[in-house]
Amino acid sequence: MTGRGIVLLALCGALLLAAPMIADRYVLSVLTTVLWFAYVGQAWNVMMGFSGLLSLGHALYVGLGAYASAALFVHFGIGPWAGMWVAMLAATAAGCFIGFLGFRFGVRGVHFALLTIAFAEVARIGFDHLQWFGGSGGFFIPVAGDAGNDLLNLRGSPELFYYVILALVLAALALSRVLLHSRLGYQWLAVREEPEAAEAVGVDLFRARIAAVAVSSALTALGGVFQAFYFNNLFPEQVFSMGRSIEIILPAIVGGIGTLIGPILGAFILTPLGELLTFLIEATGFDLPGLKQLFYGVALVVIVVYRPDGVWPWLAARLGLVRRPGEDA
Repeated sequence: MTGRGIVLLALCGALLLAAPMIADRYVLSVLTTVLWFAYVGQAWNVMMGFSGLLSLGHALYVGLGAYASAALFVHFGIGPWAGMWVAMLAATAAGCFIGFLGFRFGVRGVHFALLTIAFAEVARIGFDHLQWFGGSGGFFIPVAGDAGNDLLNLRGSPELFYYVILALVLAALALSRVLLHSRLGYQWLAVREEPEAAEAVGVDLFRARIAAVAVSSALTALGGVFQAFYFNNLFPEQVFSMGRSIEIILPAIVGGIGTLIGPILGAFILTPLGELLTFLIEATGFDLPGLKQLFYGVALVVIVVYRPDGVWPWLAARLGLVRRPGEDA
């Protein structure tokens, strides 16, 4: 990245740090939602962007993380920072099991994506009937009221949640960069581009792919923990829904699959536009079922047609934010 790019990213980071001081509660809630989708989009990007594994059921890992941490907190009084390890372990186990079935039996491409959808649907139906998790009536976390900010139990003001999700986004970005430039990251890229050639030079395809699934599912589960304590309620029909999985993958697709900044930029494009559409619907009273999904579909088609690599690679090249091949490092 060029010096101009580093300066621009630093300015954006400074603005995000200062946002709670200048934004009202509505804008802050929108920014929190943007950052949440940026985070889970980054987590999904590890699978699809780095290793080429298409998952359309990432809502499964969000739901497992959310329900595991919420149940531990409500039933046993275990805080979210301790419960998140159980949540991440549960999601990782589920992801590795799905990966084992897919990779051992040669389920690839679209068929692997269908496998991920199937498991998310099984979870949705199952949690609908598990009364220990609230069943279809929902699972609720007690609201702290005006007890002040309690970071240990993730109870507090919108500003607290904003800074927590901002920290998660920055941590996921840093981890993704480290992974991408590690030996494992190079193996993922080789598996994504030419799996047969990668295997021929000694890369264990099964282990590399399982590692990608494990990292992605664990990170996504952490997003589920945040969601549970931010909204204080969980409903299987919402948490495990196919629509939620699509919302998770869209930021990376729009911003640029396989890039580090793409999922973040995609979230900053899609979520505010979705909020604007909601505002226009309420203002005009013109509400049709599925209108928001139609909007996302149109946006996706436009991006795929005019910017197939995503917005970030094009924007970075136009603004001179990345070095071109052949330039000095």
